[in-house]
Amino acid sequence: MGYLGFIWGSTPKPTTTHTVEADLTTLYAPKKPVTRQPKPPSVPVPMEIVMTILEAAYEEAEPPACNAVLKNASLVCKAWSSVSQKLLFRNVTLRTQTAYIAFQEAVDRATPRGRILGDAVVRMKVVLDQNQPYRLSHRSFARAVSLCPNLYELGVALYGEGAPGLDIVGAPDASRMERSAPSFDERTLAILRAGPQISALQFSNWSDNSHSLLQLLDVWPSLTSLDISGTTPQLPSDTVEPFSCALRELRTNFQASPSIEFMRWLLHHSTGSLRVIDLAREPTPDMLEYLVSEHGHTLQSLGLPACGTHEGAAAVRRCADLRELKIENAWASPMLYKGLPPALQHLAFGVDADTPLQPVIQAIKRSEVLRAVTMQVWHGGDKHPLLAAVRIACAVKGVELRLTNDIPAFRAMTRGDPVPTATYPRTRSLDNILYMASRAAMNAHHGHGQ
Repeated sequence: MGYLGFIWGSTPKPTTTHTVEADLTTLYAPKKPVTRQPKPPSVPVPMEIVMTILEAAYEEAEPPACNAVLKNASLVCKAWSSVSQKLLFRNVTLRTQTAYIAFQEAVDRATPRGRILGDAVVRMKVVLDQNQPYRLSHRSFARAVSLCPNLYELGVALYGEGAPGLDIVGAPDASRMERSAPSFDERTLAILRAGPQISALQFSNWSDNSHSLLQLLDVWPSLTSLDISGTTPQLPSDTVEPFSCALRELRTNFQASPSIEFMRWLLHHSTGSLRVIDLAREPTPDMLEYLVSEHGHTLQSLGLPACGTHEGAAAVRRCADLRELKIENAWASPMLYKGLPPALQHLAFGVDADTPLQPVIQAIKRSEVLRAVTMQVWHGGDKHPLLAAVRIACAVKGVELRLTNDIPAFRAMTRGDPVPTATYPRTRSLDNILYMASRAAMNAHHGHGQ
């Protein structure tokens, strides 16, 4: 039977044969003919709607996220590409010579597209870093500026050259400012003078060259907004002619406090025009006294890192027309909040577990024009027992309350665009960008008329 015989069996079964005939004549019901519907004509989205959507994204998103949205939108179709690229080119950053070459080709004024993109640039930031192998040259920086006739705001970051092998990431700022950087040559300055008359300048100097700032300030007599940081500037002599511009706003963030003589030189023609002072480093009592005595009667916005003394609080209270007060530190003299200017529209301050908030609450309740309160929540501030009372006071008075625990976000929320305003807090908006473009065009027309 075999080993598997009990499974398969040993006797063969008879085979049955079936005859299968294929009948190919079977009739099936005829299928209905498929009628293809004509494809409806595509209706393009009106460009007004596209522009509204993209401009809303441009206005509300942070620059990196906004640029990503606009780059993707530029790939949708030709019509979207034109709108997206104009928005992208409103803010330009150049860090290398390679980036400059690509930018120069994009805004070539010999082509209609190049003129459109070049005219769209309102803000430009350049990095002049002597440590980079493909660094942006001074001459290329000047030519890039000259290609943008409607440029309103220019940011320049200058980094000195470190010794070989000593360029350590995270090195103290003091050592970075000992690095050498060349001054701008006359040809570069001539190209800048022949270019657009900008209104706002940001200059960050991380080198030992204190002459570069004075060179740039001499280029643009049209400046109304100035933001300078890094190396403390010094005057070459006591006989230097005062800075010619009448500034509307000044922001500083120096590693060491500048001399009062320098500030007198810088603000000589700004008496009566200065509206905004924002100091990232605490001024000396003499410096604060000078600023308040000379410019306090016109100030509308004052930013200080701290104001913990009675003398400092008294100085601030002398700014009777103040509409915005910003104090980053969690401690401020209670005397400061007991006598806030009646026109104050925006109060921004830091808070931790020990911040005396009762004077702040009373100030909110007394005010009839306060529009917003911005709080930088330091460690333990979210557990402050009077935080709920601040929320209630703001809600009752219809005051917007904004909270953050990120100091860069706090500064961004309280900064705004460098344009004139009658209300605070200042904002970053598309309307401001349009104002910048129109103002830059007026400056360009005025410059050509001369």
